[in-house]
Amino acid sequence: MSALKDRLSDGLYGLGWATVKKLPEPVATGLGRRIADLTWKRRGKSVLRLESNLARVVPDATPERLAELSKAGMRSYMRYWMESFRLPTWTKERVEQGVDIKDAHYLKEGLAAGRGVVLALPHLANWDLAGVWVTRSLGVPFTTVAERLKPETLYDRFVAYRESLGMEVLPHTGGSAFGTLARRLRAGGLVCLVADRDLSASGIEVSFFGDTARMPAGPAILAQQTGALLLPVTLWYDDTAVMRGRIHPPVDVPESGTRTEKTSVMTQQLADAFAAGIADHPEDWHMLQRLWLADLEERGDGAGAGVGAAAAAGAEAGAEAGAGAGPGPGAEAGAGAGAEAGARAVAETGAGDAASGGHGVPAERGEERQP
Repeated sequence: MSALKDRLSDGLYGLGWATVKKLPEPVATGLGRRIADLTWKRRGKSVLRLESNLARVVPDATPERLAELSKAGMRSYMRYWMESFRLPTWTKERVEQGVDIKDAHYLKEGLAAGRGVVLALPHLANWDLAGVWVTRSLGVPFTTVAERLKPETLYDRFVAYRESLGMEVLPHTGGSAFGTLARRLRAGGLVCLVADRDLSASGIEVSFFGDTARMPAGPAILAQQTGALLLPVTLWYDDTAVMRGRIHPPVDVPESGTRTEKTSVMTQQLADAFAAGIADHPEDWHMLQRLWLADLEERGDGAGAGVGAAAAAGAEAGAEAGAGAGPGPGAEAGAGAGAEAGARAVAETGAGDAASGGHGVPAERGEERQP
């Protein structure tokens, strides 16, 4: 049964990639909003977890306000997926029209100095689109990491997708990622890491919206060991088709203290920058999983469990979409049905979060491996 669910999951994600990019952009946008609203109305596990997380970000929100935020959050989440499914077809001009990043001079100056740069991002808006802005608009390749997924074919699909966008993707497991990242930075390169969640024993405890969470040590340790510039980045959507973003001032390495103490201080500074961006745009924070240590007593909403559920939800959605596609041009109707099946599989559980670019860096718990 597990093998069947794995095949279904892989097939549904593949269906999303294959069909959404064939839809006219307004149709894809409308489809994403429709799926988001349907998923929100079902009040499934991912929606309830998102709402619980948002309650920490906006502690004085009424139940009605939280419901509004979670609905907007699911729309933002599905906008991420609709854009991501279509990114391989975006031209440089389309990317430049769709992204506006403030204070990009921090990144450009760091790379021009040849010192290497680490960009650390939370799960805000569309981090893949930000990556495409770097590779296509700035013309700068970069290296990132991705968690291994089950089935392996799904992981391979995500890696091939990101590599097609100009990214070098390293597996999160295996122990060699940190050393490769360090070598890229010492050569003056760019490393981008999604860095607002790390539930491993090596995660650094930070104060985050008034409670304790763990975030990865990797960005801070890479900056310490290589001399690279460490830059927090926050992203958000507004009421236009443009994604906005800001590159924050560098997180400096403290002049004194042990490596552990320095790492703790730097990771807290990253958390503070992330929190500022999330507080300004809570509906664009796509955290559909448990994050705070106080919430981890009850487990069972991880990405591994979500894949099977996503497959089941997607199969159901595919049947619904196929039955209700209605009249219209055959190619567009068929693409719409396939796109809905794939996208609903993602929306129902948030299972796609596991491939979002790495929750921390397995640095031999902070030590660089030699080649």
